[in-house]
Amino acid sequence: MSAEQQNNEEVTIDLRRLFILIRKHIISILIWMIGLGLIAYGVSEYVLVPKYTASTQLLVNRKSADANQAYANQQADINAVTTYKDIITSNVILKGASKYLANPVTLVKKATPAKKAVYKTNDDGTRTLVKKAVKAKPAVYKRESKSYSVSASELASAVSVTTTTSSQVFTLSATAETPDKAQAIANAVAKEFKEQIPKIMDVNNVTIVAEAAKGTKSYPKVKMITMVGVLAGLVISLLIIIIKDLSDTTVREDSFMTNELGLTNLGEIASITMPKDWTFTAKTAEKRGSSRRRV
Repeated sequence: MSAEQQNNEEVTIDLRRLFILIRKHIISILIWMIGLGLIAYGVSEYVLVPKYTASTQLLVNRKSADANQAYANQQADINAVTTYKDIITSNVILKGASKYLANPVTLVKKATPAKKAVYKTNDDGTRTLVKKAVKAKPAVYKRESKSYSVSASELASAVSVTTTTSSQVFTLSATAETPDKAQAIANAVAKEFKEQIPKIMDVNNVTIVAEAAKGTKSYPKVKMITMVGVLAGLVISLLIIIIKDLSDTTVREDSFMTNELGLTNLGEIASITMPKDWTFTAKTAEKRGSSRRRV
C-alpha cells in the first residue's frame, strides 16, 4: 500500500470516528448550542445598552444661470463632497449644534416693536388720525424637539457621514441611546451645517433632502449575536468531545495492537453475559463440588 493511499485511509477512518462521536454525543452538542445561544440572546437583549441611529440626507450645490457653468459647478460640488464631510464634523458645526440641542427652538416670526399713532393737524386745528398705534409683539418661536445636553466632543463620536461616488448627496447619521435623541442630533447638525456652510465656503444652495426620522435600533444586533452563541456552542462541544476522545487510552481495535505496538495476537476472549437473576456464591460452588464428588 502506498503512502498516499494509507493517508487517505487514515483520513477516512478519522472522519468516520468523528461522525460516530457526533452521533453518540448529539444530545450534549444540542444542549451546548441551545444553552450558549440563549445566553447570547439574553445578554444582547437585556444586558447590552441599545443604540439607535437616525439619518438625514443633504445636497450642496452652486446656482448658475449658464448651462456650461452649471455643469462645471456640479462637478466641483461632487469633488467637494469630501470637504463637506470634514466640515460637517468640525468643531465649528458641532458647537453650534450642541448649543441648539440645549434649546431647540426656531424663530417663526420676528418681534414687532411698538409704534405710536400718527396724527395730521388740519387747518382748523383739529387732529386727524392717519395711522393707528401698533402694540409691541414678542417674537414667536417653535420648539422642534426635547432639549438634550450633548457636548461637541460627544457629538463628534455620535455623528458619521457617508458619501456615494459621483453624487452630490451625502448622508449624515447620528447614534444615541434613544430613537428621539438620535433624530434630534441628526437634524440639529444638519440645520447648523445648512446655516454655517455659506459663511465658510462659496456655496449658496444647501438643501436638506430628507429630515431624519426616529432612530432605528442599530446595536446590538440580537440575531447575529445569538447565531454566534449557537456556533460557539457547537465548536466548544466538539472540542470537548474530541479532546476527551483523544485522551482515552482504551484499545478499540485489534489492528492497533498488531500494527502500532507490534504485538502478536494469541486469540480473543468472548464476552460472557450472565442472567440478571443468577447469583454465584461460595455455598453454590461448594454444593456443586460435593455433588460432583458423590457422582
